[in-house]
Amino acid sequence: MSKPNLDALYKTPSKEQGFTFPLPTQVEGLDQTGRGFREETVLSFINHQGSTFRLKSQLAIGTKVKLIIDLPKKLAEGQNLKLVIKGRVVAIELDDRQNSRKKVSIRFESRYIITPESAGQKS
Repeated sequence: MSKPNLDALYKTPSKEQGFTFPLPTQVEGLDQTGRGFREETVLSFINHQGSTFRLKSQLAIGTKVKLIIDLPKKLAEGQNLKLVIKGRVVAIELDDRQNSRKKVSIRFESRYIITPESAGQKS
């Protein structure tokens, strides 16, 4: 399987770069077998179009997922706020190691919601 070209996903004007600092994130959706999953991960990249993170769950291109991202307390005025946003898997980078986390890239498909910690945990 060839490596997907992610340039189009992250192509942004120079003033709108993405962020590469790690943000604790929970990913929810259906895996390749159709079973619901919820997995903790850390974002490795995010911008206004999409994000990248690593998952153990087996997903397919086109899978819809929901991200619940912990916002840094410094940005959230000391509160435990979550950024909730939905998207679709656009690329998966496979790893040679079995049972390792795969690099997953998604494109956002919804407006985001910022919510208190307890509200972000609902499906």
